[in-house]
Amino acid sequence: MSRLLIVNPFASGVDTHRLDAVRAALPPETDVRLTTAPGEASEIAREAGDVEAIYVLGGDGTYNEVLNGLQRDVPVGFLPGGGTSVLPRALGLPRNPVQAARRVAEGRTRRIGLGRANGRRFGFSAGVGLDAELVRRVDELGRSPDGRRPGDIAFIRVALGTLAESHARFEPQLELEGLGRAAFALVANCSPYTYAGSLALDLVPGVRFEDGLGVLAPERLTARDLPRMVRQGVRGRGLTGRTGTVYAIDLDKIVVHCDRPLPLQVDGEDAGDVVEVVYEAERDAVTVLV
Repeated sequence: MSRLLIVNPFASGVDTHRLDAVRAALPPETDVRLTTAPGEASEIAREAGDVEAIYVLGGDGTYNEVLNGLQRDVPVGFLPGGGTSVLPRALGLPRNPVQAARRVAEGRTRRIGLGRANGRRFGFSAGVGLDAELVRRVDELGRSPDGRRPGDIAFIRVALGTLAESHARFEPQLELEGLGRAAFALVANCSPYTYAGSLALDLVPGVRFEDGLGVLAPERLTARDLPRMVRQGVRGRGLTGRTGTVYAIDLDKIVVHCDRPLPLQVDGEDAGDVVEVVYEAERDAVTVLV
């Protein structure tokens, strides 16, 4: 059987030279499909047929599309080609895509669970409120002429602007069923939740791919809390232990009701505004190459 490499040529870490090197590191019978539009990676994965393995070179949005397009249990190898590429890094793969390709070509596998947000699969996180608002504002900056998204510096600039607009104070605006009120909710399928450059941010610590979902949702957040949130995230503690913060792990279901429509992000992609989010753990969902 053949293998398939799905490539997003517009991902920030993908160019012709790097793609050629990745192809050389993978088994020789690997077919290559380049995406040309959003959503196409899902279609390619859905129509992959009886392939032995699927490799994905792109960013977290491309990985998410493939996870949502899979129709059968085929091993998937996620190769870092985006600006952050949280999923392969959380799986322990090298940050260099060629080194990661050599690793996944060895064929070692691991079974992991996934999350679902209103039915849409996610690999590492799906937040409602603040982090989703930041994702949306970065997207609104547009892309460069070659199709690439803004990087970490732009994200930091947008984050500072958002904090200034709110006077760095976020009040309760949603309800987590059975857990309490919160300003925003971070739901994770693994730790770390995300990265800031080379730094891992374990904002919802203790979550494992093999278990259920984790949630961290502070009732309020002020300017005084922000440095501590980042510091604790780097240390792997998030805001756990802070009075008024919802924190729970290994959950099968989390239901969030919003006071008004709020943005939702799924694996770092804007999923639109929602007034309710039903998060569900899909345990033992997919085989990944590690």
